[in-house]
Amino acid sequence: MGEVRLTSAETERKTDRGTGGDPNGNGKTGGGRETGQGNGPGNSREGGRGSARSRRGAAFAVWYLRAVTFINFLSAVWVSLGQDLRRHSTADFYTPYLLTAGFASAAFSLLLTVTMGRRKRAAWILNLVLSGLTLLAFLVAAVASFTPCSGVTDDFCYPEFRSHAQNWVAFALTALFVGALLLGRREFYAKGDRSNPLLASLVASIGLLVTSLVAALLVGATNTDPDAGDAPFLARWRYGVMRLITLAPDGKAYNAITTPGWVDVTINVMSTVLLLAVLFAAFRSRRAVDPIGEHDEEKLRALLAKHGDRDSLGYFSLRREKSVIWSPTGKAAVTYRVVGGVSLASGDPIGDPEAWPGAIEPWLAEAREHGWVPAVMGASEEAGQIYARHGLDALELGDEAIVETAEFTLEGRAMRTVRQAYNRVKRAGYTVRIRRHADIPSDEMDVLLLRADDWRDGATERGFSMALGRLGDPGDGQCVMLECFDGDGALRAVLSFVPWGPKGLSLDLMRRDRDSENGLMEFMVIELLERSKEIGVTQVSLNFAMFRSVFERGSKLGAGPVLRMWRSLLSFFSRWWQIESLYRANAKYRPIWEPRFMLFEKSSDLLRIGIAAGRAEGFLEAPGLPKWMHRRHLESKR
Repeated sequence: MGEVRLTSAETERKTDRGTGGDPNGNGKTGGGRETGQGNGPGNSREGGRGSARSRRGAAFAVWYLRAVTFINFLSAVWVSLGQDLRRHSTADFYTPYLLTAGFASAAFSLLLTVTMGRRKRAAWILNLVLSGLTLLAFLVAAVASFTPCSGVTDDFCYPEFRSHAQNWVAFALTALFVGALLLGRREFYAKGDRSNPLLASLVASIGLLVTSLVAALLVGATNTDPDAGDAPFLARWRYGVMRLITLAPDGKAYNAITTPGWVDVTINVMSTVLLLAVLFAAFRSRRAVDPIGEHDEEKLRALLAKHGDRDSLGYFSLRREKSVIWSPTGKAAVTYRVVGGVSLASGDPIGDPEAWPGAIEPWLAEAREHGWVPAVMGASEEAGQIYARHGLDALELGDEAIVETAEFTLEGRAMRTVRQAYNRVKRAGYTVRIRRHADIPSDEMDVLLLRADDWRDGATERGFSMALGRLGDPGDGQCVMLECFDGDGALRAVLSFVPWGPKGLSLDLMRRDRDSENGLMEFMVIELLERSKEIGVTQVSLNFAMFRSVFERGSKLGAGPVLRMWRSLLSFFSRWWQIESLYRANAKYRPIWEPRFMLFEKSSDLLRIGIAAGRAEGFLEAPGLPKWMHRRHLESKR
């Protein structure tokens, strides 16, 4: 388990390669976007649009902001350094652009650093305006420092500025930063959402109103001035507004207001939070793109009919909250979903492998155009190699369990435990019915939907890269349903599989009654494997075992201390998450293990990608409305 770079020649899968072809005779699409190769910022790993000089200018600007952020945070916790910085920011001393002591300024510069690192155009504009005004102030002070102090020019005479070397250093650093911004202007191309200006305005206006009212109430409740009765609500409100805006209003204008220090600090903290919220609203990435339309779905199904046997996860590309980008020829497509600023693709691209680069390049270009982080979950080794040629690195996530039905048997000593569990459930009177979804009457499908929804573990429907997210849709008639009944004929469990080419199935959904017999799922899987000829199936993809190689190699004789420690750590977390148990549950069928990879551009983005993947799979939830207000059932209709 570890980071690997896939750069070798393509590996051959066991399944035969399909031939390429345009399903509709052309490359035009309906709701999807047709994008040419080689255009936009997806051509290079860094996504740069300008010259090497332009890229160096952009890099200098970002590193300047990183250094300023570090110093600001350091000065906030290092008291003597913070005091020196504050002293140098007053009187006749000046500091470079954004260099001020305190957590508030550090948080502000950190946000600008992150957004500039993501090449946001709005962040570049804001930095240029603020640093430009700072540079203009330096220029005025520098000119004034050389102006003779005569009676006429006393108001523009400022010789103290040139007497401090620090001021010239600050002047030079600010000028270098502004020059770097101008030099690297072509590198900051990422667009924000079109609604950002309106949203930022609403956040600013509503936030200022709410925080100023809270500040007025705090001031009124804690005012210790002897003449506090002479300060009406309007005066207290103005005081709160001025402290929110200026952080230190003129005390002479509010003679009847005297507040404790903690009140002023609280108001200043609210001001900082409001400023960060406004900037977040102004810089946020575009969140939604056009979902898969009916025409796109028809074309994807046509590609799956030709090339669907290449990837067991291919059918899951038909999830309707995903978006799709096509190759210019229409022979390949990448399906993805934008979650938390991450453009998250899953599985392999759909279609002819020779046309995959034509879909990968515009997908990467779109991600960089909008400031999204590109990532792929659950790609095969073959797809991982092609993604690697486009500048992505690979991390092995685990292995997919694939069972060849012709080779599966319950005979032998190695299958003794599985055989005994199977026979125990069978003797209890349980039976399994296997049908295609298209063969299930609508009233029976309604009952299955209701039972599956009732047996779901929690209100959130989990799954993204290896789940379809719907059940009973008329378009999914070739999916296979397994229904398990007890001795009294009551439905106790269901399994649903999606097609994997013409002769394969991939596990989609597992639900069972909590009061049913233990080992019921294993019983149903074995029934499917032994009766696979009834529905013409030769291979079945079961659950994904995350970090499978760690558990397998870590338990062998001679495993190193690092591997054993990593295995122990994963075993510990398996108490709360099904990590080791999924591996053990799959291993009992003696499957073929196919590795799956996560592809990413920068290692620094791994945490963000992990959070986005957790949200997409349903393990993490962003703050929002209560679950009971937006509970979604499995049945999906257009």
